Amino acid sequence: MRKGFFISLLSGLALLCGVQARAQYNREYFFWMGRTCMMNNHYQEAIRTLNTLLRVDEDAFEGYFLRGIAKYNLDDLIGAEADFSTAIRLNPVYTQAYTYRAITRSRLGNYDDALQDFKEAIELRPDLPGPYYSRGVTRLLNQQFELAIADFDKFIRQETKVADAFICRGLSYLHLKDTVRAYENFDRAIRTNREDPNGYNRRGGLYMQQKRYEEAEADFNRAIRCDSTYLLSYFNRALLYSDTNRPMPALADFDKVIQLDSTNSLTYFNRAMLRSQIGDYNRALEDYDKVERYSPNNVLVYYNRAGVHAQLGNIEQAVQDYTSAIKLYPDFANAYIYRGRLREFLRDPKGAKQDRETAQRKINEYKKRLSDSAYSIYADTTQHFDRLLSFDSKFAGGNFDRMTDRNGGHEEMQLLPLFKFTLIQPDTVPVVAHYRLQRVEDFKRRIANEQLALSCRESNIETDSLMSLDRKYMEMQRADNSWTMLFQRSITQLLIKQYTNSVNTLTAAIELNPSNPFLYLNRSTTQAEMIDFISSIDNSYQRITIDSDPANRLNNRSKRTYSYDEAIADLNKAAKLFPDFAHIYYNRANLQALSGNLPEAFEDYTKAIELDPSFAEAYYNRGVVQIFMKDTRKGCLDLSKAGELGITAAYDLLKQYAQAEN
Repeated sequence: MRKGFFISLLSGLALLCGVQARAQYNREYFFWMGRTCMMNNHYQEAIRTLNTLLRVDEDAFEGYFLRGIAKYNLDDLIGAEADFSTAIRLNPVYTQAYTYRAITRSRLGNYDDALQDFKEAIELRPDLPGPYYSRGVTRLLNQQFELAIADFDKFIRQETKVADAFICRGLSYLHLKDTVRAYENFDRAIRTNREDPNGYNRRGGLYMQQKRYEEAEADFNRAIRCDSTYLLSYFNRALLYSDTNRPMPALADFDKVIQLDSTNSLTYFNRAMLRSQIGDYNRALEDYDKVERYSPNNVLVYYNRAGVHAQLGNIEQAVQDYTSAIKLYPDFANAYIYRGRLREFLRDPKGAKQDRETAQRKINEYKKRLSDSAYSIYADTTQHFDRLLSFDSKFAGGNFDRMTDRNGGHEEMQLLPLFKFTLIQPDTVPVVAHYRLQRVEDFKRRIANEQLALSCRESNIETDSLMSLDRKYMEMQRADNSWTMLFQRSITQLLIKQYTNSVNTLTAAIELNPSNPFLYLNRSTTQAEMIDFISSIDNSYQRITIDSDPANRLNNRSKRTYSYDEAIADLNKAAKLFPDFAHIYYNRANLQALSGNLPEAFEDYTKAIELDPSFAEAYYNRGVVQIFMKDTRKGCLDLSKAGELGITAAYDLLKQYAQAEN
């Protein structure tokens, strides 16, 4: 008996060791795969691989660290910060995690916490040069220029071949008005790496400030020879050509920048001003229109475009643009002055007088406040704004570009669409995995249709094939009017946009099987899509839509509302019949969001996530809803989780918010 016990024990230990060895092997494999994906810039694939590792080993702090780096490279800064924090919690002496969390926090503008993280990293490993460089960059951004120089000095003592360190130290000296040392550092950066265009651009920019145009032009030309796709070189050279009264070469360089980056609003803005200066007013208007599209809240767009309209004799459009500028910046005295002159021309003496008085009152107020540095910006309220802006200008957030609240009715909500049972042919599009419920699988087996799928995607079956399939089901229905046949017929009717027929067919199926929650789910979705169709052809109103393409938008600004009460009632019925089905709450949350009931939508998304913790679409939509509820940080955390679970569109949205903050 005892011998048998020991034999069993030894067998068990051997088996356990085998399992542990296999787990260790898999752990190393996933690490290797994750690193390989990131080295190849396949960050989303790296996240999926590391997710597998972290499901098996929740204490693998290196896994969280690597996933944080992948998220950082996808501009998911909040998600990256969370992963670095987890790595630090699991390993409080993980120097790299402190360093990368500090870098992430610096990009988020949280300089105090970033500097504390750098302090921790340097105390753990004072011999590593990297944290000194990164802390120097953070101090440079935080305008602690002398401390930044001290950090760059420490880095350069150990690493003498990094050109960027000399550039950053040069910029720090430049901010301290020490142009001699700034020049020395830019020159050192160039000698360190003669193929890096950045050093030439920085030194050329310093030459431009000193009006040493020939030397600046030589540097910009060299930068372009180093990298013909580096748009900053063309941009800087265009400014130089403009300063030296060579508008045509300047326009050619701006054209090149736009060729490299077709959405660069600052370049369109500068090109518009330059075209205005040479009298090419019509093309200047085209450029200002593009700027309005990409930077709609920049007051100078409307102010400058108004001047072009006035030159062309479009007085009413000019007045409209000055009015738009005043709405964005109510203290802009210049806009009142010029609008007043145009109102006089339009024979509106009362409006002209009111504008003149308003402008004079604001100018007087500014003069009284000039001694107060907090109001010094108002000193230039009546200057001319026709000088080209440098690339370092914060065009999207300067003093004359007060960004409106992103959620103040000017930003569109982007939701992933409703789930429904539909017909889809197998394809290569990655499908986000969901939990499997036996009741759902039994239902699909009962329908016995290989193309049947529960999905939020549009069907990939051609319309002609759907029409043929609908006719086939119609013929079959004559012999078999069961609820299963009615259900399949309702799907083809929905897919060919016969909404009323689809609802009626589903109603007939429900009469035959009133306890089936999936019939109510599909009837609810059909009713919602019918509302979408009705609103899309109602030309008097803006469109409300749930679109299968995440890049398309759900517009919540319509003046006309459409009732989703019947669709929500069907989901309420389905929830009573199948309370553990997460997709019911997800769909109901979408309809609540469309109806403007954001707290209720949040609660339903949360319920869906509780039932299915891997419900990526629910995380995505809950993130969007939280952003609209002005809880941006939690919203971005949800978007980060959605991206982690496979929703690639989440990173596009996170990138928008990252760019807005920078």
